[in-house]
Amino acid sequence: MKSEISTRQFSQFLSATPRGARLAQLLAVQQLDAWGWPPGCAVSEAAALVVAELAANAVTHGRVHGRGFRLALAVDSPDTLRIDVVDPRGDRRPLARRAAGPADETGRGLLLVEALAARWGSEPWPPSGKAVWAEIALPCPAING
Repeated sequence: MKSEISTRQFSQFLSATPRGARLAQLLAVQQLDAWGWPPGCAVSEAAALVVAELAANAVTHGRVHGRGFRLALAVDSPDTLRIDVVDPRGDRRPLARRAAGPADETGRGLLLVEALAARWGSEPWPPSGKAVWAEIALPCPAING
């Protein structure tokens, strides 16, 4: 018997600039809308925040001159959205989780990802990059296909 949920995948290369990071967020929301999770719903909002953080980190910490980053979204099962952001800096893996102090201007982004995602992590992306990924729980299957 064939599953009612087929694999949904989206992938886009983007420039490693603030504009590319913003475009990643907009494209993620647009793609989720096409899959049945409209802007403003819990899934879309969580995914938009996670993509914004991971893309901003790729631009800030994973940038190599002349090379961009890749955003990928996949719904491989009816209950999980996987977000991958791949950048060329495999030597700069995300730091261990830590609480930011009240005066710190940075350091809260991955805490936000941790709060919104069911799981997240990073892995090498040969030959020299890394993929930072997050999985968001889906409350119910999307309506559109």
